[in-house]
Amino acid sequence: MTQHPSAGGKPAGIDAGSPGTARASAGAKSDAVKPSDAYVQSFARGLAVIRAFNAERPAMTLTEVAEAAGLTRAGARRILLTLVQLGYVAAEGRQFRLTPRILELGFAYLTSMPFWDLAEPIMEQLTNEAHQSCSATVLDGTDIVYVLRIPTGRIMSINLGIGSRLPAYCSAMGRVLLAGLADAEIDAALARSDLRAHTPLTVTDPAQLKAAILKVREQGWSLVDRELETGLVAIAAPIRDRSGRTVAALNLSGQAHLVTARQMQDELLPLLSRAAERINDLMKRV
Repeated sequence: MTQHPSAGGKPAGIDAGSPGTARASAGAKSDAVKPSDAYVQSFARGLAVIRAFNAERPAMTLTEVAEAAGLTRAGARRILLTLVQLGYVAAEGRQFRLTPRILELGFAYLTSMPFWDLAEPIMEQLTNEAHQSCSATVLDGTDIVYVLRIPTGRIMSINLGIGSRLPAYCSAMGRVLLAGLADAEIDAALARSDLRAHTPLTVTDPAQLKAAILKVREQGWSLVDRELETGLVAIAAPIRDRSGRTVAALNLSGQAHLVTARQMQDELLPLLSRAAERINDLMKRV
């Protein structure tokens, strides 16, 4: 594969001065799960321990894990020792850290997606033709999550890797994915989103965002110019399954001082659209 997540890397770190644009997948905010008769609390606590580790906390003591996961020391200890026995966590003195085996959990999702193998060679060709970074994401709540990325260089102040998360409302891929939802679902997603201005150009008004998303649905692509991060411009198109449902988004992104929004639309949108259609055609055969 062209890019693989790194267990000890910093997939979603952010430079000083950037307004919290990206969140590491381990510590990302997720929709609250309400306990029910089918809710297995011990399993949920185990996942909380795994999610406690991230780029800022790659190794922790028992006390730190318990605090980060919201557990007692005794509860955290039992879970950590279980994860050690299963090979997902390593104990190094008083410190615990995730092992590369933890990647099996993420790749189980990725390898279950036919999109993974179908899209990568097409994305590599698109990157070579456009000379811009190409990424693919899926929607998770109010965030987009990166599942494929073919970079040409570092174009943002954040390091983006597989599993990195960004807010959907102010990203080109996010608006494509939101446009694939029903109107009521769009309203609900915007209501749950933390609509903050990441740059002076970020649209944060729910009504304006809804209008922008509906326009994306109508035209079939999205262009976001310096709303997510100063100097970043991106264009995105939907990836659909055989039923026509939007399952992922494909984008090209570049630095605004090297490629303008107008150039993105006039010169790169045709390349992006052709690549997306090629993937869509392959998806229909899966």
